[in-house]
Amino acid sequence: MAITRDIFHDPVLVTEIVALLVRKPGIYVDGTLGGGGHSLAILRVLFEAGFFEGSLLIGIDQDEAALRAAREKLREFEDRAVLVKGNFFDIGGIISKVCGERGLKPHVAGILLDLGVSSFQIDTAERGFSYMREGPLDMRMDSNASVSACEIVNTYEEKQLAQLFYRYGEEPRSRSIARAIVAYRQSNGAISSTQELADIIRGNAHGGERVIKTLSRVFQALRIEVNAELDVLSRVLDDGIDCLDEHGRMAVISYHSLEDRIVKRVFAEKSRSDWGPKGVGLREPLAWGSVTSITRKPLIASQQEIATNSRARSAKLRVIEKIYQGGSSGRP
Repeated sequence: MAITRDIFHDPVLVTEIVALLVRKPGIYVDGTLGGGGHSLAILRVLFEAGFFEGSLLIGIDQDEAALRAAREKLREFEDRAVLVKGNFFDIGGIISKVCGERGLKPHVAGILLDLGVSSFQIDTAERGFSYMREGPLDMRMDSNASVSACEIVNTYEEKQLAQLFYRYGEEPRSRSIARAIVAYRQSNGAISSTQELADIIRGNAHGGERVIKTLSRVFQALRIEVNAELDVLSRVLDDGIDCLDEHGRMAVISYHSLEDRIVKRVFAEKSRSDWGPKGVGLREPLAWGSVTSITRKPLIASQQEIATNSRARSAKLRVIEKIYQGGSSGRP
């Protein structure tokens, strides 16, 4: 399937996604719509496989620019796609609302979550996501959100900043960078631009590749904090699994270890049956696992895909399937 480039990014692992996710007619949810690349691939497969009748795609994004781009990309399928401005933390509520308005049961055949930041957001200087471009310290996925990176950098105390950089960036020099930021604020006033912050970080990191890694970690930590990304991820996974129909599947693409650990943990917990205390010898568990893993290990992009789409380099795809509470594996 040919996927054309767009201003957001080429969809990552698209062949694997549609092969594992789209297997029957039904409601499909792209919880991280972006420019609509994955959604377009899903809709095309639904059409080509004869699954179009009775199918609907719900696309969710909090970025107005993403929604505009996706509407244009999905124009040929506009009667089968509903695009919603919102945060995927409310995935259950959004699914219920859209289905209720159309008289559909909120039972979902497939959910996709691509947890990465779009190339468009990174490349747009005024969004403030990148240390490589001069722009205001912003980093808000939703431009109407109240808290920006600028507010965090200029109001958090040294200890808070250090904890933030270590927790969400796994940055070993978190304390010295936090100390330098606070000292700069005291001497020069508020830090307002990406390059101003980047220069402070460069002054407290060793040369070469270490500088790039440190910049990436600190900016990642700020972006996660601004958008509460990890705080809502567990809830989104729980709520999304609850929305899945029998044999429905959820596919999640993560890009750094913090995300992947959460996805791995939640999927493992949901797949585990409760056999009670050791030695009890139950004939069946107290509670069955609700999902089964389709990808025993995360799938990664091929070298061919990485060569044409560098964003795929760090992508990891995990897929689970909703199963009977009676313990059937639900596999085809």
